[in-house]
Order: sequence, then structure tokens, then C-alpha cells
Amino acid sequence: MLAALLAALSGLGLGLSLIVAIGSQNAFVLRQGLRREHVGVVVLVCVVSDAVLIAAGVAGAGAAVEAVPGLLTVVRVAGAVFLLAYGVLAARRALRPPAVLEAAGARGPTSVRAAVATTLALTWLNPHVYLDTVVLLGSVAQGHGGRSWWFAAGAVLGSALWFPLLGFGAALLRPLFASPRAWRVLDGLIAVVMVVLAVSLVAGG
Repeated sequence: MLAALLAALSGLGLGLSLIVAIGSQNAFVLRQGLRREHVGVVVLVCVVSDAVLIAAGVAGAGAAVEAVPGLLTVVRVAGAVFLLAYGVLAARRALRPPAVLEAAGARGPTSVRAAVATTLALTWLNPHVYLDTVVLLGSVAQGHGGRSWWFAAGAVLGSALWFPLLGFGAALLRPLFASPRAWRVLDGLIAVVMVVLAVSLVAGG
């Protein structure tokens, strides 16, 4: 039992180290949390997606992905295009004058369908997700032998802890984002992150 617990803790630590970083998925979850728009649904999609990918990696999908390099190339290009487009939209929001931003804040919230679609795209069109969860976590899990699923459970727990903390914890930062200028800065940073990630995906090919 102790060995199983250690495997789970190892999965938890590695899982957190991989997801607690500035990236497209985390940036979107943070923004939804600040706007208080469909946070629960967005967080759930992120956690379930991670769980599916981690389970696939432990089940051996990582070896299959490595055996078909062309698959990652296709995902890399599609992900780069999506990230670039999302970055452009964030840049447009950042460049709006404050008065327009205030008016935008009075609009109706983003639909659940749009929020889910964006979350799915930022998750499943990101090659780094496959490399981190399916390939890396899957490979490390195999090193734990019969306790690989304990390792996987720990990694999934990391996602289950992090995304709710990021999404719902963002409410604590709302006073900081009371002014339109703060939102422009956030969207500007998100735009930079998205564009840099898109370029890195293409360059990494």
C-alpha cells in the first residue's frame, strides 16, 4: 500500500509540474474565472480531458503516437493556426478603447457551447498536451509497473486540484480587474502567450 501511495504522489507531483504553467489552456480558464462565465463547465472539460489523455497514455497510446510522427505534425499545424487566431482576437480586445471595453462588459455572457468548444480546442489541438500527458506521463507511469494506474490517479488528481483552484480562485483577483485597463493588459498578455505558443509549435516542427 505504501508503494502505491508513493506512486500516486509521484504522479501528483509530475502532473502538477506539467500543468501549473502559463499556457493557452490555463490562460483561458483564468479569463473565464475572472469573468465568472461557465467556470464549472470549463473546469470540468479540462479535468475530464486530462483524465482521458492520461489514461490513454498509461494504456499504451503514447507508444502509438510516437510510432506515427505524422499525426503530431497535423495536430501541431492545426493547433498553431487555432492559437494564432485566438491570439489575434485577444489582441483586438486589448486594443479596444476603455469605453468600448466597458460596453462589452455589459453584453450577455459567452454561450456555454462557445466556452466548451474553445476549451476543447485549446486542449485537444495542443500537441504539448499529448507530449505531456500521453507520452511523458504514460512513459513514466509504465516505470511504476503494476502501480502505473496509481501513478495515473495521482496525475489526474493534480488536474482535479489545479483547474478548480485556477478557475474559481480567479474571483479573488476580480478587484484588480475592476478597470477596463486591467482587462486590456490581461488580453494583451494572453495574445502574446498565444502567438508565442503558435510560433513555437511551427518552429518545433
